[in-house]
Amino acid sequence: MSVENIIRNAVAKAVHELYGLDIDPASVAPQATRKEFEGNLTVMVFPYVKAARKAPEAAGDEIGRWLEANEPAVAGFNVVKGFLNIVITPTFWNSVLTSIIGTPDYGTVKPGADSPLVMVEYSSPNTNKPLHLGHVRNNLLGYSLARILDACGNRVVKTNIVNDRGIHICKSMLAWQKWGNGATPESTGQKGDHLIGDCYVAFDKHYKAELKALKEQGLTDEEAEAASTLMQEAREMLRRWEAGDPEVRALWEKMNSWVYAGFDATYRRMGVDFDKIYYESRTYLDGKEKVLEGLEKGIMYRREDGSVWADLTPDGLDHKLLLRSDGTSVYMTQDIGTAAQRYADYPIDRMVYVVGNEQEYHFKVLSLILDKLGFKWGKDLVHFSYGMVELPNGKMKSREGTVVDADDLMADMVADAKKVSTELGKTDGLSAEEIDSIAEMVGLGALKYFLLKVDPRKNMTFNPEESIDFNGNTGPFIQYTYARIRSVLRRASEAGMNIGDYSAVVPNEKEIALVQRLADFPSVVAESGRNFSPALIANYVYELVKEYNQFYHDCSILRETDEAVRSLRLALSEATARVVRTATSLLGISVPERM
Repeated sequence: MSVENIIRNAVAKAVHELYGLDIDPASVAPQATRKEFEGNLTVMVFPYVKAARKAPEAAGDEIGRWLEANEPAVAGFNVVKGFLNIVITPTFWNSVLTSIIGTPDYGTVKPGADSPLVMVEYSSPNTNKPLHLGHVRNNLLGYSLARILDACGNRVVKTNIVNDRGIHICKSMLAWQKWGNGATPESTGQKGDHLIGDCYVAFDKHYKAELKALKEQGLTDEEAEAASTLMQEAREMLRRWEAGDPEVRALWEKMNSWVYAGFDATYRRMGVDFDKIYYESRTYLDGKEKVLEGLEKGIMYRREDGSVWADLTPDGLDHKLLLRSDGTSVYMTQDIGTAAQRYADYPIDRMVYVVGNEQEYHFKVLSLILDKLGFKWGKDLVHFSYGMVELPNGKMKSREGTVVDADDLMADMVADAKKVSTELGKTDGLSAEEIDSIAEMVGLGALKYFLLKVDPRKNMTFNPEESIDFNGNTGPFIQYTYARIRSVLRRASEAGMNIGDYSAVVPNEKEIALVQRLADFPSVVAESGRNFSPALIANYVYELVKEYNQFYHDCSILRETDEAVRSLRLALSEATARVVRTATSLLGISVPERM
C-alpha cells in the first residue's frame, strides 16, 4: 500500500474515533508538504472542524497526536493554520522503496477481460499530401494517450481514419495525369506520399495561374472560379469516381497505394501504430444510410431542396446539414458512418477523437447526433482537443508547398542530435552503429518530449534547437540521466556490488525526497489518464530525473563503504531507472542504455 493510502486510511480512522465522523478514505487528499515547512505529506483538516467543534489548529493537533500514537508510519507532525503536516518515519520509506522494486510494471494497471474498451482515433491524414508537423503532434498525442489509457487498466484500440476521397484527392490525380510524366516512387526514388503531395502543389500552382489569366480578361473572382477548366475537370473526375468509373478508380487505387506505403514508413520512424484503419471511401455510404434511417425515424428532417438536416436547437446548438440537396455527404456524414462501422466491429465503451481545437463544435454536434441514433457511447465521446503547433518563424502553409514535412523534420532532428551528441562527447568510444542508434533515439526523443510536455490544449511553438539540449526540461536530459543510471548499475554489477538489506538504514533528506517522488508515479499515471494529458507524465519524469541528479550529486554510490547504505542507493538508482523507462515508454520515447 502506498504512503498516501496509509495516511488516508489512518486519517479516516482518526476522525471516526475522535469525532464519530465516518468518511471515505478516498476523500482525504494528502499532498507533498511545501518545502518551507517540516513534513512529507500535508492533509487539510477544515472538512473535520465542524464535527470536532474546535478551531482548525486544535483539530489538526488532535488528529496529529492520534496519528503519532496509532500509525507506525507517522513519526511526527506540525500544524500550520488548517493544514496538518505529517512527518513519515524515515525507515518507513525503505519499505516503500522495496515495494516499488518488487512490483512488476510498477505504476501501471493491467487491463482485464471485463475492463472498459476505449477506442482512440488519431492521425486522420488526407491522401493528397505527406504528413506534416501538425500531424506529428496529433500522432504523438494520440499514441501516448492510448498507451496511458492502457496503463490505467483500460482495453484500448488505436484507430485511424484515412480521408481518401473528395475533390482534394482528385486534384492530385488530375495533376499527375497532366504533368506527372508517368512518375512513380520507383522511377523517381521519391516516397509515394511526397510524390502525390508534389502533384497537389502543382495543381494549385496551375489553378492559380489560370485564375489570374481569367481575371486579367475582366472576370470577377467568382466568375473566374466558375470558368476554371481545371476545377471543372477535377469535379468531373470526382463525379466519375463516385459513379465507380473503372479507369478513375484504378488510378485512385494506384496513387493511394503509393501514399499508404509512404505513410507507413513515416509512422514506423515516428514509432506509432494502429490496431485498425478505416477509410472514408468505405464509411461515407454507411453514414448516408444512418442519416436516412434517422430521417425515417423523425430524428432528422428534409428541406424543400431535398437536403437533410438535424435540428439541434433544443440542445443549444443550431441546424446541421447532413446530406446536400444532390444527395452527397458532408464530413459529419462520414464520421457517422465511421462510428457505425466501429460500433459494429468493437463493443466500445468510450470513444476518444484526437483532433485539433478548431473542430470543437463539430464534435459537439457529432456527439448529439450519435446519441440520437442510439450509440450508447455517443453522448460521452471525448474530443481530445489540442492546439496548433508552429515553428519560431511562423505558421505553416500547405498548399504553397512550404509545409513543414514530418519526414524532413525527423531527419533533421536526428542529424542535429548526432551533431550535438558528438560535439559534447556523449558518444565517445561508441561504434558508428551505436552512434547512429543513439542519434535516432535522442533526435526523436527530443521531438516527442518537446511536443508532449506542453498542455495539449494550448497552442505551442516548436523550437528544434531548444529541444535538443542536454540540460533543462528536454528529452535528451531525461535520456542522458537514464543512461547515467544504467552506467552506475553496470559498474556496480561488474564490481560485485548487489542490492542487499537496507531496511535499517535511516535515509537522508535527498534519499527520502527521491523515494517520495517515485511513490507519486502511480497517481500521476492515473491522473494523466483521467485528464487525458501526457504532459503530466512528461513533466513528472523531468522532475524525477532532476531529483535523481541532485541525489547523485550529493550522495556517493559506488564509493560508499557502508554496504547497507550503498544497497539503499543502488536500490534508488534501480527504481528510478525503471520508472523513467516506464514513464518515457508511455510517451512513446525510447531511452538508451549507453550514452
